[in-house]
Amino acid sequence: MKISLVRNVLEANERIARENKRLFDETGVLVINLMSGPGAGKTSLLERTIEALKDKIRIGVVEGDIQTSKDGERIASLNIPVVQINTDGACHLDGNMVKETLQHFTLKDLDLLVVENVGNLVCPAEFNIGEDFKVMLLSVTEGEDKPEKYPLMFMESKVLLINKIDLLPYLDVSLEGIKQAAKRVNSDLMIIEVSCKTGEGLETWYDWLLNRVSEKSKLYKKS
Repeated sequence: MKISLVRNVLEANERIARENKRLFDETGVLVINLMSGPGAGKTSLLERTIEALKDKIRIGVVEGDIQTSKDGERIASLNIPVVQINTDGACHLDGNMVKETLQHFTLKDLDLLVVENVGNLVCPAEFNIGEDFKVMLLSVTEGEDKPEKYPLMFMESKVLLINKIDLLPYLDVSLEGIKQAAKRVNSDLMIIEVSCKTGEGLETWYDWLLNRVSEKSKLYKKS
């Protein structure tokens, strides 16, 4: 019974996620599902990204947290459209939660929608929300073992951003060890080393995003 219930939940989510994806494609908006453990720096990454790109592309954000609107308020202060979701205990966002936020956006007026998922290294990777790409953020402070202890998120992601590299001189951790472990789990994973504090490596991330936005805009003939 439990296995059947889980299968039914995932199948129902997939149906809604496909509806979301169809809408995103019709409006030509690129959707990124941004995932990480708590405290890896997702909101800081978003702040830096919005500040760097908001004059080049039109950005919207869905903020997912278990409680509080603190992250949503940080993003709203940058004067872009943002909707806060509080899951009240759920460890991830799903297709239906994201669908409920879409009435608050004018998707045809966006080029990029970033969904900042709940901080968790397991559940967010299990639920499709209709995104074009899953992107994962991992802080160097989390150590070298996370890719092999929590493989699904690394397997599902297109890009891995390794954040807080400015702290490496103070840590007993190997950046190369993290990269090798991630590649053992997903050999196709694109890895970008960044520091949201110093800005190091972020231009590579910005270029990747802008290229994906351009590709989707051309594919769906967005004016």
